[in-house]
Amino acid sequence: MIQARGIEKSFGNLKVLKGLDFDAGKAEVVSIMGASGAGKSTLLQILGTLSTPDAGSLIIDGTDVLKLSGKELAGFRNRKIGFVFQFHHLLPEFTALENVMIPAFIAGRPKQEVEAAAKALLTDLGLAERFGHKPSELSGGEQQRVAIARALINNPSVLFADEPSGNLDSGTKEELHKLFFSLRDRYGQTIIIVTHDPDLAGMCDRSLYMVDGRFVSND
Repeated sequence: MIQARGIEKSFGNLKVLKGLDFDAGKAEVVSIMGASGAGKSTLLQILGTLSTPDAGSLIIDGTDVLKLSGKELAGFRNRKIGFVFQFHHLLPEFTALENVMIPAFIAGRPKQEVEAAAKALLTDLGLAERFGHKPSELSGGEQQRVAIARALINNPSVLFADEPSGNLDSGTKEELHKLFFSLRDRYGQTIIIVTHDPDLAGMCDRSLYMVDGRFVSND
């Protein structure tokens, strides 16, 4: 599903990624760990096509994404990639249901179809009673589940998660960790998770560790 080779990235004189190779198979859950500053989030942004590497190649679901034009890449990202961040980035003026529907509207899908899909996802995630609630009316765990539903609305091939449980209490965190694997089993997504949480990393199919812009171990 993902094949990255020789990924390099610098910011000024600081070389953050130093020729990384990375692969992930269909429906595989891979965690990436490492100390702050190791390059984890930079790598995730490149794999998620939010940032461009200085060197290297990146193929996602059979597409050489680095050869796509800006418009083509935006369309590919909208259809094929979902993102979940530590801070959910929900739009405060919209309800849970409306937040989930937005990426599907951007993709040009019809309203009736989108609303049905969004309601099904939110119900699947235990939020059937929260369709009309705005983010300020939801708990932290509920907000993160809305963000996950939003990431899944276009049925992406890959879901990227950057410290998805870093802002949650321990009980909610455990529920969210289990949810990722339930999602993989139900929807078949490849899931790449950047995390500092050893419990979450230990649940993954594979865990990689980064130090100073390189992978140093592969479990």
